[in-house]
Amino acid sequence: MEEFDYKAYIKMVKEYQEKDDPTGWFDNIYKNAKGNYKAVFWADLQASPYLVSWLKENKKIKEKNNACVIGCGVGDDAEALSEFGFKVTAFDISASAIELCKNRYPNTKVNYLVADLFDYPKEWFEKFNVVYECNTIQVLPGDYRKKARKAMSNLIAKDGYILFSCRSRKEGEQEDDIPLPLSKSELDEFINIDGLKEISFLAYDDTQEPSVPHFFAIYQKLI
Repeated sequence: MEEFDYKAYIKMVKEYQEKDDPTGWFDNIYKNAKGNYKAVFWADLQASPYLVSWLKENKKIKEKNNACVIGCGVGDDAEALSEFGFKVTAFDISASAIELCKNRYPNTKVNYLVADLFDYPKEWFEKFNVVYECNTIQVLPGDYRKKARKAMSNLIAKDGYILFSCRSRKEGEQEDDIPLPLSKSELDEFINIDGLKEISFLAYDDTQEPSVPHFFAIYQKLI
C-alpha cells in the first residue's frame, strides 16, 4: 500500500480552508483509495467500542429506532447501529465514500446517502432518536465548527441522543493543529447553547503510539 503523505494532506486541507471550502477536500481522500476501504487512512475498520458498549447497555432505545450517522466514512459505525436493530440513515459529503460503503456492504440495510451537514433535507429536522458523530467537527475551521454543532443538534428528535466522539485538547493549546481537536468548552456548547443534557462524558487516551487524547460524550434533547 502506498505510504500516506501527511504533509500533502495538511497542505490540501489548508488550501481548501483558505478558499472557504472546508469540506471540498473530503472526496479526494476516498477517490485516492480507489475503491479499497482499507486505504482510507483515518478508517479504524471497526465500530467504535464506546458506541457498541452504549448500544449493549441501552437495548430498549432501539424501540424508537431512527438513527443517523454523520460523515459515515467507510461504514463501520452505521453497520453496528443497523445490527443492533436501528433503521439507519448514514450520510457523507463524499460521493466516493458512499459508493465505497455500498460496495463494501452489498446486502446492507443501511440507507447510505450523499448529503451535506450544512444543507441536509428539511425532513431530517428532529427526526432521529440516535445521532452518531465521529471526528467531523475537528476537521472544520472557525465558525463552521459552531454551525456543524447546531446542524447536528437539529437532527435529534425530542428525548433523542447524540453520541459524540472526537480528539480532545486542553483549553488554549494545539490551536494550529489540523485536525483541530475539540476543547471541553466547545463540547459544552451542546449544553449551554443548544440546551441538551449531558448524560455522560469520558476523556480517554486511545491506543496509538503516542497516545492521542479523546472525548466520548453523550447528550440528550429533552425540550
